[in-house]
Amino acid sequence: MGVAVVRNHIVNRFGKIVFVLMFFAAMFAVKLHAQPVSPAGAESQTAAMASATAVAPSAAPAEQMVPAAPTVIFPVLGLPITNTIICTWIVAALILVIVRATTPKQIKEIPSGMQNVLEALVEGWEGLIGDILDKRVTRWVFPFATTFFIFIVISNLTDLVPGVGSIGYGTPNPNSSMPFAIDEVSRPFFRPPTTDANLTVAMAGIFLVMSLYWAVRYNGFFGLIKHIFGVKMETSKLAYPLFFLLFLFIGAMELLSVGFARPVALAMRLYGNIFAGETILDMIFHNNFIVAAVLSTFMYFYETFVCLVQAFVFAMLVVAFVGTLCTHTDEEHAH
Repeated sequence: MGVAVVRNHIVNRFGKIVFVLMFFAAMFAVKLHAQPVSPAGAESQTAAMASATAVAPSAAPAEQMVPAAPTVIFPVLGLPITNTIICTWIVAALILVIVRATTPKQIKEIPSGMQNVLEALVEGWEGLIGDILDKRVTRWVFPFATTFFIFIVISNLTDLVPGVGSIGYGTPNPNSSMPFAIDEVSRPFFRPPTTDANLTVAMAGIFLVMSLYWAVRYNGFFGLIKHIFGVKMETSKLAYPLFFLLFLFIGAMELLSVGFARPVALAMRLYGNIFAGETILDMIFHNNFIVAAVLSTFMYFYETFVCLVQAFVFAMLVVAFVGTLCTHTDEEHAH
């Protein structure tokens, strides 16, 4: 019973972490959105395409592609609200509802239903992360990494929900060969959150801040400096200055990796894979009905696998990157 209460406490923390995570992610998405498709910009683009068609009527119409930037749906107090932000809010609300519904106030000693599923997920992640990190670090990172995993899984899977990316408003395409709305929409209401680089960069930024905080908390400030730049091997006093310069260079590379390469790898890997899948599905649906039906059936199975794997990879990289900062080598213990 005591273990169940502890697990319930951990699961309840997911809601708080999701709220904080979505707040900062939404702020980053508002601040960092690059070249959003504004209504005025969309109208000017439509006019330019119309004039180009009038000049060269024999030219083939350009295929509609998924834009790299999110689409602005409406402003709030001068701040643009994009279709990825709307979808992010929906995903966050869905997670909060599921967590609250599966963790009742009266904890059952023998769980059943969704409580059993959520506790199994908690146990599995707790055991996996506990095999990688120190027990004290596991208590810090476990709710954070698990929340990332749950949020990214649901965000990725929205890519496969009918209507996401196809329901919206815009100018009908007279050259459309398909009877589906996807060929007639220029500004969809919904777009998978992880196809927006602003959100993945925001999550990577949150990870960077938290990983440095945990590293300082675990090692101490000067202990972290020693952990990064210190000589990590036994050596004689005569050779120590040479090895000190060598490990100083290695520490500089490690610092560059911690502050830049790792967050970029987290953000771009997730964004690139999910955005590529969204683009491929969009290209498939612009074929004739039979080709679209056959290819989309295969791609839906493949994209489901990719969505799950990318969420798992993101969460495990978070754990692994924190583990490299919150650990003591044998040489450090010897010194």
